[in-house]
Formats: sequence, structure tokens, C-alpha cells
Amino acid sequence: MNGAMHGNFGIAGVQMNVSAFENNVERMGNYLRHIRGRFPWVRMVLFSELAPLGPRHHNAEPLPGPTETRLTELARETGLWLIPGSLFERVDGPDGSVVYNTMPVINPQGEIVARFRKLFPFRPYERDVAGGTEFCVFDVPGAGRFGVSICYDMWFPETTRTLAAMGAEVILHPTMTDTIDRDVELAIARASAVQNQVYFFDINGVGDGGVGRSIVCDPSGYVLHQADGGAEIVPISVDFERVRRERELGLRNLGQPLKSFRDRDCDFKVYRRESPDFPYLNTLGPLTKPD
Repeated sequence: MNGAMHGNFGIAGVQMNVSAFENNVERMGNYLRHIRGRFPWVRMVLFSELAPLGPRHHNAEPLPGPTETRLTELARETGLWLIPGSLFERVDGPDGSVVYNTMPVINPQGEIVARFRKLFPFRPYERDVAGGTEFCVFDVPGAGRFGVSICYDMWFPETTRTLAAMGAEVILHPTMTDTIDRDVELAIARASAVQNQVYFFDINGVGDGGVGRSIVCDPSGYVLHQADGGAEIVPISVDFERVRRERELGLRNLGQPLKSFRDRDCDFKVYRRESPDFPYLNTLGPLTKPD
């Protein structure tokens, strides 16, 4: 039975060993085939940030390109929605090349539904990567609306709030965290879920792709699963009717943060770059690595 018919939708996050030196796409294909047979109720698979080609800029490709084409073939072969993490996208122009960290969204027919460029590269460490400017949501027929963001994006609550305001009921968030601040991100993921009344899938890699510890949270802020530091498949059944019910009645029958945000009395002047009311930010110095 197709779970999506009754508001449920199966999503599997894959915490995979990612190599920075070898192509990871065929390993991803093996995971897709395994999930298709092992968890037939799963409709969508989400990998970690930069999973296909690893975190090396010299692997950047134009989109569409050969790697993305192979990923569309795998989605079509397995009949799954595929969110393959992201890959470095090279855009050539008259003044040279620009590189973005870009996530394709691929439907079960192997079609590119959307491409999302990471809004906040991890500056100053993620050098020579341009930031995107467009938010991205997409609909799965018979299920619901999804929003996407990548890694450092979630550190800025405006990103998730915008996706929720655009109607996103699930946030798909691949990350590549290989640093000692993963514990902070676990807290941000849970807060993002409850503040925006969404399911939040924060899927990290292992090996060259991160320290693992992927986390999935529900719209009430409960942790549905938190992975350890090894390779792992995280299959979760999303209940879209629950999202809609809790947005109407309140999370845990208590707070209604989306309605409260909509009906707020205050205005957020901090979002106006030209505002003279918050000069403090200009005193912090340039965005550079500490010596």
C-alpha cells in the first residue's frame, strides 16, 4: 500500500562514508537499490552534503552535467525521489568561473524538479564558493510540501522560517560537518523543527564527509532518531496530517509559533541592511579566519 495516500510518506536519510578522493555515485546507487528492497515503503532518499563527488572544488561540474545525469538514471532505475546531497556547480562566464554548492531535486521519473544553491557557504572556511539567493520548496503529489537547505544555512533561523512561510512541512537538510561543533547543530536542528512546526532531516556524512550523528526531529521537537558515528540508514515515516493538525491546534496542543509569527505586532528592522538602528554588527570586523 502506498503510505502517501493516507498522509504518510517514507523518507530514508543515508549517513554514508564519503570519500574526498573517489567518486561516490555508484555507492549511492547501491544504497538506493538496497533501500528499495529493504524498505519498500520509503519513497525518498536523502544523502549528505557533497556526497556524490566529495568536498573538493576541482570536481565542480556545470549543471546539467555527467554526475547529475547519472543520478537521474539511478532515481529512474529505483523509482525513488532522490535528494543526492549536493555537488559543486561550475558556472562559466565571460569574467571567469563561479562555483556554487548546489543540490538537485530528482523525481522518480529521473527529472530535475529543482536545483538549490546553498545560501550561506561556511565562510571564511568554505572559500571561493558563491552564495545562492533563492529559496526552494517543491511538492510531492499526494504527500506534501518540502523545503531544502544545506549545512550552514540552518545556523540562520531566517532560512528555515522562510521555507515554513512558503508552506514547507518537511525540511531536507544535508550537511557535511567534520568539526567539533556538531553538538551545537543537533540543538539547532531540534529548535528549527519546533520553532517552525516541521519535520527536520539533518543528514551528515562520515569519513571525509563528516562526523556522522545525523538527526531527525518531528514538529513537536521530539528526536525521532539520532545516529552515531558510523554508516547508517535512517528510514522515517512522515505524517503530513500531523504537521497540519499541530499547525492548527498547537505543538503538543500548546504553542502555535507559525500563527504567532504571522500575527506579530513587532517589525524586524534587523533584516534591513540599510537600517541605522543596529550599528553594532558593523563593529565586528571582517569575515576572516582567526590568526
